Amino acid sequence: MVLKDIPVDNIARPLGRNEVIGLLFRLTIFGAVTYFTIKWMVDAIDPTRKQKVEAQKQAEKLMRQIGVKNVKLSEYEMSIAAHLVDPLTMQITWRDIAGLDEVITELKETVILPVQKRHLFPNSKLLQPPKGVLLYGPPGCGKTLIAKATAKETGFRFVNLQPSTLTDKWYGESQKLAAAVFSLAVKLQPSIIFIDEIDSFLRSRSSSDHEATAMMKAQFMSLWDGLDTDHHCQVIIMGATNRPQDLDSAILRRMPTRFHISLPSDRQREDILRLILTNENVDDRVDLKLVAKETEGFSGSDLRETCRDAALLCVRDFVHNQSTSSEVDDPIRAICQADLQTSINKMKHSKAANIHGVLVHAALD
Repeated sequence: MVLKDIPVDNIARPLGRNEVIGLLFRLTIFGAVTYFTIKWMVDAIDPTRKQKVEAQKQAEKLMRQIGVKNVKLSEYEMSIAAHLVDPLTMQITWRDIAGLDEVITELKETVILPVQKRHLFPNSKLLQPPKGVLLYGPPGCGKTLIAKATAKETGFRFVNLQPSTLTDKWYGESQKLAAAVFSLAVKLQPSIIFIDEIDSFLRSRSSSDHEATAMMKAQFMSLWDGLDTDHHCQVIIMGATNRPQDLDSAILRRMPTRFHISLPSDRQREDILRLILTNENVDDRVDLKLVAKETEGFSGSDLRETCRDAALLCVRDFVHNQSTSSEVDDPIRAICQADLQTSINKMKHSKAANIHGVLVHAALD
C-alpha cells in the first residue's frame, strides 16, 4: 500500500485548541476522581490514618521544642513521640509539692542520685537507677505530681503513655507500638515512661484476656526486661495507681522501687493548705492548724477543692453586693475562717454521699 492509497481522514492531524482544552479538562476530572476514590478507600481501610498524620505533626513539633536533633524515628516511634511532654509546659517542681518531704527525699536518693552521679560508679551494675518505680496510694494524694516533678527536676524526657496509644485494630500493630515505646525511650534517654492508672493497662493476666491484649502485655514485659541487659541505659518506667492489688505479679517484680503515697496527716495537711493559699487573699486570723484538724481524711486534691470553694464564696458575696448596692464597689474580701469551715462541711457531705453511693451499689451487686 502506498501513501496515496490511505484515506485522508485516517492521517493524524494536530489537535485544535478547543480539543486540547477539552482533553486536559477530562484528564483533570479523571485524575481528581481517581485521587479521591483512592483516598476514600485508604480511609475506609484505616480510619485512624488522619489521627496518625496529626500525631506525626505533633511529634515533629515536640521534638523540635525539646531540642532533639539528628534522631531518625520510625512511623511507630512517631506515634509514641506525640505523647512527649514539653518541659516548658511542666511547671511542677519539688517546691510545689507539700507534705511529701520524706517520699521526695527517698526518691532523690534511690532514683535520681544514681543518674546524676553515675560518673562516680561507671562500671557498677548495682549502683544504677531502678528500671521500674511504682507510686501507689489513695487518689488525689500527689502521685502524678511527683512523676512530673521528677522529670522536671532531673531534665529527663517525659513520655506520658496512654494505654489507648498501644491499641490498634490490626493484628500485630500493638506489639510494634509497644516496641516503639522502648526504642524511642532509648533514643531519647535519659527518659521516663509514665503510665498513669497502670492497673488498667497491666492488670493481672487471666485466661479470659483477648489474645491481642495478652500478646501486647507479654511484649511489653519482655522489652522491659531487656532494659536490664544494658546497665548504662537510663530509661525508667514509672507507674501510678490506687489499686496495686490489681497489678500483675510480673509487673510488680519489674517495679522494685515502690512509694506509698498515703493520705496526709495533720501536719502534712497544714503544709498543703499553706502552699495552696500562698499568694491568695487570706484573712490573718485564719487558723490553718484548726482547718487541718477539721479536714481529717482529706486528700491533697480535696484540700485544693475546699480552698477553691472558699475563695468562690468571697466572689459570690462580691457579686451579690455589687448587684444590690449602688455605692462604689469595694474590693473582694479576704478568705476568712467561716468560708473555709463552710467549704469543709460541703466537702464532707459530698464525700459521705459518694461513700454511701458506693456501698449501695456494692449491695445491689
